[in-house]
Amino acid sequence: MRKRAAPKPASDKPDAADPERQIAFRFGVSAESRAAAYLMAKGYRVVARRFKTPVGEIDIVARRGGALVFVEVKAREHFDAAAEAVTPKSRRRIIAAAEAWLARNPGDVMREMRFDVVLVVPGRLPRHIAGAFDASE
Repeated sequence: MRKRAAPKPASDKPDAADPERQIAFRFGVSAESRAAAYLMAKGYRVVARRFKTPVGEIDIVARRGGALVFVEVKAREHFDAAAEAVTPKSRRRIIAAAEAWLARNPGDVMREMRFDVVLVVPGRLPRHIAGAFDASE
């Protein structure tokens, strides 16, 4: 009797057989790194990257002063396209993931909280939009 191979564990990386997904994944990770470096240069302390929950993911969680900032990073060829990619559905997902962060990090509940967006396009400095949306959306 032939043994079946054990299923591979889930991975953050896309299927190696799909080159387009590989390129998109690398582009996204690179954009997140650029956004994190840009925020650090502005005085933010990045406390988590790619925080995953069953309800969604937060690209960057950062602190600056007394504020806790949940950051969505969008990378496209143009700033307008990147901004349009932050949809109401993605905002709800980020807000739900932020609630999961707060459940796991109760010390952050009393902090001022904000939802920011960092737009990343090739050949330009990232564009940081502080307070891009709020949890009431």
